[in-house]
Amino acid sequence: MTVSTPEKTISQAPSQITETEALEILEGKVPLLSVVNKASEERFKHFGNSVRIHILDNIKNGYCPEDCGYCAQRKGGESGIQEYSLKSPEEIWEDAKKAKENGAYRFCMVTSGRGPTDKAVDRLAETISKINGELGMKVCLSAGILDAKKAKVLKDAGLDRYNHNLNTSESNYNEICSTHTFKDRLTTLEAAKEAEIGLCSGIIVGMGEQNTDIIQVAFELKKLGVISIPVNFFIPIKGHVVTQSKLTPEYCLRVLSMFRLVNPDSEIRIGAGREGHLGSLQSMALYVANSLFAEGYLNVKGSEMNQTLDLIRDCSMVPEFTEGIPEGWDLEKTNSLYADKNFPELYKHKK
Repeated sequence: MTVSTPEKTISQAPSQITETEALEILEGKVPLLSVVNKASEERFKHFGNSVRIHILDNIKNGYCPEDCGYCAQRKGGESGIQEYSLKSPEEIWEDAKKAKENGAYRFCMVTSGRGPTDKAVDRLAETISKINGELGMKVCLSAGILDAKKAKVLKDAGLDRYNHNLNTSESNYNEICSTHTFKDRLTTLEAAKEAEIGLCSGIIVGMGEQNTDIIQVAFELKKLGVISIPVNFFIPIKGHVVTQSKLTPEYCLRVLSMFRLVNPDSEIRIGAGREGHLGSLQSMALYVANSLFAEGYLNVKGSEMNQTLDLIRDCSMVPEFTEGIPEGWDLEKTNSLYADKNFPELYKHKK
């Protein structure tokens, strides 16, 4: 089995806009198509027409002592989600195999809680090593607060990326969480970076923040050299307590474009909420972002893999699977609405 080849761990291309220009984009002072065109140039310059598909595996759900106001797993949230302890290595392995068979470029393991114990890190390291070595699949782990020692163990096991989202700006952080600080999150990212693990860190847009908060996150991620940036759009479900903002498809597209222009060579991923908030502009968003999630998010359903592949086909783009872009990728939908077999059901008036 071919082992995943390492990717660069640091974003290096300079930002294409200033903070003032970023604000003008979010405030709608620059025509949308002009913004998308400029962001699209950077997307194709660094990533061509390929799209990386990520599948999340929630390997531990609930039982979290943190009070993050945007999370269904938060302490005292009463969201009604199913709680379960850390999955066995065998369960995670099967999930990883299925993800690869479904076309995932990277397998993303997510566990609830403040941070992993030494025992949990050792257990996760064994699983990561097996997935990387035997499936040849890239792995991203999101397990909360991490120190340098634990980061090294995970790096030695072959961890490709570590996810720890900033979520919002430092000045706004107290509005969404009180059990840990923005600095705690930065320290975790710095520990992973020191261990030479690629950083995955992003934002949740739509939690009552200001445009300046979103811009601060974009430039903070650039400062850290974050190579993978999930841009999530807040999904209001039971158990959340943060202030909800009204999001429009145009605004979401402006946010994605701004992140691309600030972080030109970073993997910009359309995260949670794309189906509901981007709506009919999802395909246009792929001309800015080069990555997305399929098969849902942590506790919310999303587009199925076949729907995601159709979205990519509609843009004449190609999915980048674990072992590269598959030969003979068919740009025609496998089940087109106007396929011959569907015509008998399409007639508006039948005898």
